[in-house]
Amino acid sequence: MMDSFSCLASLMQAPRDSSSIVAFDHHSQIAWPQFQQHVASQAQFLRLQSGQRVALCFGNSYLFAVHFFASCYAGKVIVLPGNYQPEAVRELSAHYDVLLHDNVIAPADQINRVLINQDSLAQCKLSGEFAWTALSTESIELTLFTSGSSGKAKAISKSLQQLNSEICLLESLWGEKMAGSRIESTVSHQHIYGLLFRLLWPLCAGRPFAIHNLEFPEQVTHRAHQDCVLISSPALLKRLSEEHNSAPLRCLFSSGGPLSTNAAQHSQTLFGHLPIEVFGSTETGGIAYRQQQTAATPWRLFPSIEADLNREQCLRLRAEHIDGNNWYQTADACHFHDTVHFDLKGRTDRIIKIEEKRVSLVEVEKRLEQLEWIEESAVVAMMDGNRLSLCAVIVVTTLGEAQLAELGKGKFWLALRQALRGWLEPIAIPRKYRIVGEIPLNSQGKRLVAEIEQHFQAE
Repeated sequence: MMDSFSCLASLMQAPRDSSSIVAFDHHSQIAWPQFQQHVASQAQFLRLQSGQRVALCFGNSYLFAVHFFASCYAGKVIVLPGNYQPEAVRELSAHYDVLLHDNVIAPADQINRVLINQDSLAQCKLSGEFAWTALSTESIELTLFTSGSSGKAKAISKSLQQLNSEICLLESLWGEKMAGSRIESTVSHQHIYGLLFRLLWPLCAGRPFAIHNLEFPEQVTHRAHQDCVLISSPALLKRLSEEHNSAPLRCLFSSGGPLSTNAAQHSQTLFGHLPIEVFGSTETGGIAYRQQQTAATPWRLFPSIEADLNREQCLRLRAEHIDGNNWYQTADACHFHDTVHFDLKGRTDRIIKIEEKRVSLVEVEKRLEQLEWIEESAVVAMMDGNRLSLCAVIVVTTLGEAQLAELGKGKFWLALRQALRGWLEPIAIPRKYRIVGEIPLNSQGKRLVAEIEQHFQAE
């Protein structure tokens, strides 16, 4: 049986049963009437605030959901900082007028901030009746932040209608599969993937969501059950490699970065399903999906997305949830097998020139990861004296560890270079290597390039 689905515009008007659970944690459950009351009282509170731009920064996903919809009904612009670090939030202060947060951050020197917890929420009483009208999703604006190419936070504007279009798309694809399930998550609602998958989509579909994230691999396997859907990231799924107690899941999603084939297959062993990987960005939302039988499994475009390639063979997209009738040009190089299935060839902004020759850092990483010695790699270009050269951090496999022990580091590096010569020109073969336990990633699953470079700067 399908869950009761409402679009974002009419969600708060939905005739949900009074026992319908919105959110849960270890100790409690919050039902629909209580959620409506909390949204209404906080909307009244926010209408009294003079500032138009409201930044939300909550670790607690229920408090975030309340204030997200309260901001919508108060006619505010919603601003979502990309993480909870006090200095990072303060750096964005020019983008908002008031900051609503729980105790996940402590911006001590910041004015125009309001600390909110479950107790203060309970004390905020509704004054009179509150009229639930349909939201004007086209006119409600959100600003999200993602890491730009310069490393500085980049502002991305979205309308609530764009989010609504994508949620309807997700429900059409997987709603039936997820009927009657509960949502657990390892990802933050501060980013678009978590915002949609772990919070807004469950709310629209009437599926209870966890108030707090799962932080550790053992928590994931402990909470897994056949009526649970896991919203996760490649970084967390990779950390499950030491977990071997299998438990069923209804299904699991992964997004935010590349998922290794080994991590995908280990997830299938643990949970009975390959992860549904979703490819996209803050700018575009979801673009495509796949379940990775092999590393060569192609991506499939979401329904209703139009796509073609520009002269550089980079993906160009058009869909209601991306930019309406406008085409959006990505830097993702692709090869299409037919009108909907494609392979990702890497980003053109990761193509550099060394001694006048074009080198794809993505291709170098793929060639490294083809070797049985290497699980994962990250390649950066750095100046070595007056010369630009490539440096690679690598995570080695069990076979790689054995080979390293047998040969020693110097001969192992020579063997790596020799193995790459069948695919790469000498100029594209990394000159320096460092072995790491895992590739450094930020909370969005993106590589921390500066941290990778530090492995080579000590010299």
